[in-house]
Amino acid sequence: MSCFSCSSRHKDPRKRIAYTNASQSLSRVVDTIECEKNNLSPDGERSGGGAHKFTLRQLAAATENFREANLIGEGGFGRVYKGHINSGQIVAIKQLNRNGQQGSQEFLVECLMLIMLHHTNLVSLIGYCAEGQERLLVYEYMSQDLPPKREPLDWNTRIKIALGAAKGLTYLHDVVNPPVIYRDLKSANILLDDEFNPKLSDFGLAKLGPVGDDTHVSTRVMGTYGYCAPDYIMSGKLNVKSDVYSFGVVLLELITGRQAFDISKEFGEQKLIVWSRPFLNDRRRFVQLADPLLQGHYPRRALYQLSVVTSLCLHEKPHMRPTMSDVTAAIDYVASQPYIPGTNCSTPPLSPPLKDVSSSNRNEDNKED
Repeated sequence: MSCFSCSSRHKDPRKRIAYTNASQSLSRVVDTIECEKNNLSPDGERSGGGAHKFTLRQLAAATENFREANLIGEGGFGRVYKGHINSGQIVAIKQLNRNGQQGSQEFLVECLMLIMLHHTNLVSLIGYCAEGQERLLVYEYMSQDLPPKREPLDWNTRIKIALGAAKGLTYLHDVVNPPVIYRDLKSANILLDDEFNPKLSDFGLAKLGPVGDDTHVSTRVMGTYGYCAPDYIMSGKLNVKSDVYSFGVVLLELITGRQAFDISKEFGEQKLIVWSRPFLNDRRRFVQLADPLLQGHYPRRALYQLSVVTSLCLHEKPHMRPTMSDVTAAIDYVASQPYIPGTNCSTPPLSPPLKDVSSSNRNEDNKED
């Protein structure tokens, strides 16, 4: 499961769920939530069916006893294996590192989030295992890596990935109530299927967003270096605009083919945002952002428009960033101008495609400062 490189209870949306490290207690909490899933799930696209409770023996058999040859990814949560369950379905099985309470909490958060949330652009949870000290999550298997190991992505595919990821975030922010803040959006958490349809994964750091008159939730700063919004890092105040900033970094990676932070680059180019600032929203220099591997095969007008959207997402002031619904609409417009060989020499527009994209919510967001 490597790649590019929730809702509330009706009675009390902020009610906390108590649990212990004991496997029976943790498993019972998950089972209870699964039974109440239909009441918890917000309106949205549903995958049907519930999360299955697996035994450790079943998942060991599915992965050939967690054989190294079946290892497909490794991260902060633990290791991810490719496996085959009894139904014959190919799955991805994520095994938690045995590093104490923090891991169990992230396991619980991710399990509950994916039980309750369903959308085409969110990875589907097939099941889980909480047995002894073992914590495992079973997902649908996503076959593609981003960036692919074979050849670079073309422009149209990059826009397809950006649009799908934006739709997933829009669902979390605007459909789910209270909103869900993803908090760890990065290219490595965007999984792709055989047709490069993207799905957001890894919800262990997700948080319920502010409700009512609250403008943020205060929390310990967590995330991935290079993707976190500077205002969140400085203050610990988290809101949906923190995700918008992270999405802007992912857009930059798609445009440039560079990583958010690359220590192999020269000092002034290691941080992607620092390197790209002079080119964003500059009608004379924006083409320098384009990934050289695209070899000029992209529509100049659409590239300029996407660079403007990216610049808005990366605004230092959170209330000046657009909402994800605005971003999705903008990328949808960019996607309506696909690259067609021989027609990529159009002049970029004099004005950004979304010049006032965030004006509709500036007044209500000003209090975030």
